[in-house]
Amino acid sequence: MIKSTPLAAGIRAPAFCLKCTPDQEVALDDFLGRPVILAFYPADFSPVCSSEMALFNEILPEFQRFDAVLLGLSVDSVWCHLAFAKQDNLRFPLLADFHPKGEVAKSYGVYREDAGESDRALFVIDKDGEIVWSFVSPIGVNPGAEGVLRALEGLSQVAKA
Repeated sequence: MIKSTPLAAGIRAPAFCLKCTPDQEVALDDFLGRPVILAFYPADFSPVCSSEMALFNEILPEFQRFDAVLLGLSVDSVWCHLAFAKQDNLRFPLLADFHPKGEVAKSYGVYREDAGESDRALFVIDKDGEIVWSFVSPIGVNPGAEGVLRALEGLSQVAKA
């Protein structure tokens, strides 16, 4: 397996526009002026992905305390995302990096060509669209949210200075 090389801090986050429902799209630029958390994950309904997304759903108020937007991304279709979100009562958008498959994950350096899915990767993007933190977790490990919260806290401290 080839190790991912995620985009590092200081790089402008690649723009994208992906479907979140069959007739609605979300663009990264929609959130300029606010921090954005991108949570790439391999597949809807898999055990580790389910626990990771459930954790993020549970602590969503903590992210919102920093005015941050959380977006989940995988190569699954919008229909699969809708079923997954409904089953787990997720309250944040899941974006379908479905066609061309994994194009956004590739642009962020976290697509696993051998598996045809994205890595389990997290990015925090500042209000100006610059990556301030990224992390790739082993595929079978829920990375938790501590790194994301530290990055958001760092942004908050910079904004106050």
